[in-house]
Amino acid sequence: MEEPVQDIPTDRKERFGWYLYDLANTSFTVLIVTALFPLYFRILAWNNDAMWGYAGSVTMLIIALTAPILGAIADFGGSKKKFLAFYTAICIIFTGLMIFLPGITQSQIDAIPDPRPAVSPFSFPPFLGIDIWIWAWLIFVLANIGFQGALPFYNAWLPEISTEENIGRIGGYGFAAGYVGAMATIVIALITVMMDLPYTYAFFFSAIFFLGFGIPSILALKSRPARRFPGEEDQSLARLGFRRVANTVRHLKDYKGLPLFLLAYFLFSDAITTVIYYAAIFGAAVYSFSTTQTLVFFAVTQLSAIPGAFIFGWIADKWGTKKTLISTLFIWIFALLVAYLFVAWGQLIWWTVGMIAGVGMGSAQSTARSMYGQFIPEEKKSEMYGFYALTGKFAAILGPFVYATVLVLVNPTLDPNLVAQSHMTAMLTILLFFVVSVLLLLKVRQPVMGEAKVYLDDDIGLPSV
Repeated sequence: MEEPVQDIPTDRKERFGWYLYDLANTSFTVLIVTALFPLYFRILAWNNDAMWGYAGSVTMLIIALTAPILGAIADFGGSKKKFLAFYTAICIIFTGLMIFLPGITQSQIDAIPDPRPAVSPFSFPPFLGIDIWIWAWLIFVLANIGFQGALPFYNAWLPEISTEENIGRIGGYGFAAGYVGAMATIVIALITVMMDLPYTYAFFFSAIFFLGFGIPSILALKSRPARRFPGEEDQSLARLGFRRVANTVRHLKDYKGLPLFLLAYFLFSDAITTVIYYAAIFGAAVYSFSTTQTLVFFAVTQLSAIPGAFIFGWIADKWGTKKTLISTLFIWIFALLVAYLFVAWGQLIWWTVGMIAGVGMGSAQSTARSMYGQFIPEEKKSEMYGFYALTGKFAAILGPFVYATVLVLVNPTLDPNLVAQSHMTAMLTILLFFVVSVLLLLKVRQPVMGEAKVYLDDDIGLPSV
């Protein structure tokens, strides 16, 4: 039997703290991963857009190899809060270090001829014999490792602060809070651009924003005792982590519908991650969006995402998470089809796609997280969310890698005349992932929170490793 542990109830303060972390970390998602840093990196690497996708793939490979183990360790040691603080600190520190990268301003970017020449008009001297774009690439990878590494620990609080009746709503509130934070950081970026300040100032402000709201958030979250199982008492944390993950994999089939859900999640998480990574670059390359237009575009996206997260959170509680999730994925499919088929209509199409995709963005992610929470037993929340992270992170390796590789195959010589076509082809490839994921989800049953059992019958006899 599992060792008895004290049950620590949640309260409004803890739920507010959980929402606050979503508000804080979205500053990194929007400015660094999505809106501004990709355009800045494109200047440093000069049209080598594939390297941006490979940066995401390298990050996720590292996270994928550690997320399930760290989740199991956190569950055993009751140390989710420590790991959340550790990875958050890594993200904030390396984001702050971006202030030391070249201070490119908007006026310098506006002076670049259109179409962009094959050779960069900028000359950045190497640092310690290494090109500046490689330093930027490495700093981003390390900051992103911190951001992504914190997510499974943050997600593991959701079953602790919610019930079957409100898990969809609480998940939606978390994402909605994130979009409020996103709007605030977009305003910071717009001020930076309009005042013709170096882009690196906005990156530094993003780190300060994350720090300022992240500290009170983490302090408000409660540390709950570890749940220990037979045979685990005398094992090292690393060995325990591998053992629990092995047990999770063996028993995935026992959680009816979960393996198929994870496969579907792999595909649509892959697609969403890739679209988020390349949205700013795609808009600039295909629809000739300026930096200011790109920031306003993401503001519009966030505005449409806030009611989407609330509304679909409520719908998930009424209709069920499965139907809601499939509906949000159809929104994504429609948005990408419009972006691909009507590109000749100009920038108005990309503005429209932003509003449509915004509704599907937060609602798809929050509903998927809530649906997964209904599949898993309370006692294995950190480990199972670690496995959820593993699925998402392996998916995030594939998506940006596929997109980047398509760019290389279509435009191996970095010909400026082929940049738009290479991005269109890559985005069409990602659209297929959404279609297949919907077909898989149609075969998944609607889970019920609390019905899952903890399968530990094989643990006692499991040979030590």
